[in-house]
Formats: sequence, structure tokens, C-alpha cells
Amino acid sequence: MKRILRMTHQREIILDELNRSKTHPTADELYWSIKMKMPRISLATVYRNLEILSGAGLIQKLEVSGRQKRFDWNPAQHNHIFCTQCQGVDNIPTPDALAPNIGQMQEQGYCITGCRIEFFGLCPKCQNKTPYTDSKIGVHQMGCKTCGNTALNDQQRQILEAVAQSPDACGSKELVAATGLESKQVSSQITILKTKGYVTSPVRCKYAITEQGKKMLG
Repeated sequence: MKRILRMTHQREIILDELNRSKTHPTADELYWSIKMKMPRISLATVYRNLEILSGAGLIQKLEVSGRQKRFDWNPAQHNHIFCTQCQGVDNIPTPDALAPNIGQMQEQGYCITGCRIEFFGLCPKCQNKTPYTDSKIGVHQMGCKTCGNTALNDQQRQILEAVAQSPDACGSKELVAATGLESKQVSSQITILKTKGYVTSPVRCKYAITEQGKKMLG
């Protein structure tokens, strides 16, 4: 490891906390746990070192469209399942039937450098919490108007109103200042609002309200 990348004390702490976590945390979530040990560390420092560590292949960065990046201590090839309600992430084995035919792609002239298969659904805890059930398939549904799960909780309404009042796309820091919520709360709720289609991200790490979001606020 030290031959690949110089191990600073900050990077050692970040790796240790990531190893302890079983939830594939976001940079924001990891920052709050690291801050308990290193009070002076900044969120930007955590972000920067996570990018460096993932770039060096020491950890794995999980990037899913419309969601915050998450990080996995295990850099070995494996796949994940995402809960569309609580945004939780779990490791899963990939059935052979779903594995890509690497040999066939190589025969077509592609140079394969990696592979990622992502599954989406509801975790067992969220299935027990969600009252909306599709009797045909026997699983709970969420995030669409047909199942009724479009309501806003108090934090989501605060954030959506703050985004609506901003003349330009705004970032998490502006939303924290406008709502008085913690950074971790803003990050988690913004992710849910994006999933529901109430906010969009026209610029990286910046958020704007959608027409659907405006209608939701009335």
C-alpha cells in the first residue's frame, strides 16, 4: 500500500473508518464519523482523499446516476444492490446468468478494464415500513404517483423551499445555511428529493427545483 500511495495520518484514519463501516458511506457520512477523531479535518479534505484513494485502487467508488457517490473499503470486483427508499447499499453475489460475456466483447475488439452490475429494489426493513404493495408481484412500491408515496416530510419541504427560493442552482452548504439542518441531513434528503423527481442537479453538487417540485410546493 505504501508503495502505491504515501500513507498520511489522514488517509489512515479515513481507511480505518471506511473499514469499520458496513454501510458503504457517502463522503459526508464518513466525514462526521472521522471528525470525532480529527476535529480539525475538513469535508473538502475527506472528499479529496477519498478520490485519491479510489483513484489508486485502494478503495472502491460507487457512482449511481442521481445519487451521491458512496465508497467501499473492499476494492475487489463485486456488485451491489441499492434500496430506492432508504438509499442503503449491500454487497450481493452476481448470478452467473447475469454475468457479462467478457470473451465475446474482447472478440469484438474491446479492451475490458472493469465491470459493474447494479441492482435496485427495497431492502427488507423498508418493505416492512412501506404500506403500498403491488399484489401482483408481492413487493412494495415507492417513488411514483401511482403508489402515493410523493409526500414530503418536514426536512424535505424545508430543503425544497430553500432550493425554490434560490435564483441559481445551490449547493449543500447553502442549503445547510438556509435550513439550519445538519450537512448529513441535507445530503440524505436531497438524494430522496432527486429520486422523487423534485430536484435536479444541472451542475455537479448543485441543485435546482424541477417543475414537478414546484407543483409539489403548490
